[in-house]
Amino acid sequence: MGRLAGTGLRIVAASLLLVVSMGAGTAVAVPPPPPNPSDSELGASKADARTKATRVGQLTNQVAQAEAQLAQLVADVELKMEDANRALVDLQTAQDEAAKAKSDADVAKVAAATASSDVDNAREQLDEFAAGSYKQGSTIGSMSAYIGSKSPEDLLQRAQLLEAVGESRLDALDTMEVARTDQANKDSAAREALDLANQKQAAAAAAKQAADAATAAARQAQTDQVAATSQLESQKSAAEAQLTAAQANTSGLSSQRQRYLDWLAAKQAEEAAQSRPSGGGGGGGGGGGGVALPPSSGGARTVINRAMTQLGVPYAWGGGNAHGPTRGIRDGGVADSHGDYNKIGFDCSGLMIYAFAGVGVRLPHYSGYQARAGRRVPLSQKAPGDMLFWATRGRIHHVALYIGDGRMIEAPFSGSRVRVTSVRYGGIVGYATRVL
Repeated sequence: MGRLAGTGLRIVAASLLLVVSMGAGTAVAVPPPPPNPSDSELGASKADARTKATRVGQLTNQVAQAEAQLAQLVADVELKMEDANRALVDLQTAQDEAAKAKSDADVAKVAAATASSDVDNAREQLDEFAAGSYKQGSTIGSMSAYIGSKSPEDLLQRAQLLEAVGESRLDALDTMEVARTDQANKDSAAREALDLANQKQAAAAAAKQAADAATAAARQAQTDQVAATSQLESQKSAAEAQLTAAQANTSGLSSQRQRYLDWLAAKQAEEAAQSRPSGGGGGGGGGGGGVALPPSSGGARTVINRAMTQLGVPYAWGGGNAHGPTRGIRDGGVADSHGDYNKIGFDCSGLMIYAFAGVGVRLPHYSGYQARAGRRVPLSQKAPGDMLFWATRGRIHHVALYIGDGRMIEAPFSGSRVRVTSVRYGGIVGYATRVL
């Protein structure tokens, strides 16, 4: 220890001498000599470092578990949002069917009423004819009924004419009765259709109530997600701070000096590199950061290219149609906290609607229905232009477009933008849907 201490003193003296001899001209940043800890100090430092390293390991494991829980929360929220999307689609369909059935029933009812009125008028005329005939008939006196007849033949002709007029009116009444029956049947059929439409509308109302319940559950889940995210970030920051402290203690005083010298060497190398004249060149390929796409052809290329034109467009829950991004809608939770209802953009299924509209394919605004929009192929056989889906507990809540080379384009979640990323296999459904 004495020889080391003496060597340290000589280093300090030499350093001071160097600084003094250089004067105030060109100052050199020389780090101060590190302290010379005793064996007991070094032993205590290593023991403390081991304790903190163990604690950091525990915290790191806790953060990993918490992040897994956060991913599950995100999936649950996406699932509830897609439930709300499905309810909106079903409700609109039921309302349209009910409106058409009501219109048909109203038309049939008017036609039936008109036919009934015509028959009533004809019957009234027939009643008047019968009453007039009765008044002039043989009950009062056959002579008064046929006054003016000049011969028995004339009398017979008048009787036949009276009978023919009566039969004609009866035939007309029969025809109108048939028409009324036909209209009544149509009215009955229309009413049955209206009853069925009303049943569907009642089912849609129940679906709407379920959607409202799902929305309420989503709000709570999203609130929990925000709180969990905040707590996770706090835990992660604390873990990182503990890790930094543990690393510093584990390094020890002598390793601190070595790290500083390493930093100084790297700094000097950096300054030397900056002082050298640039050699021109710089290479870089002419794409300007564009995304290189694997080869594909036909409709798949059209769909992929159309989706790629929307890279960077904001995520907006409920946004997007066949013509492009649209204003998002309120969800009462996370989407609202990100202001999706004030953004022009896409959600996951809205981006698919826009992409496939380029080849004339119309998709519903719900990922669960989009999964049924084409032929299902094994995930291992996916090809560019196929749709990929993610599910939780068997229920689909997210969709993306496969573009090849293990990559996909998607509108991920509130607060994000349309992006290209590697295919995520956690929670992915075991098939791809091929529309083209």
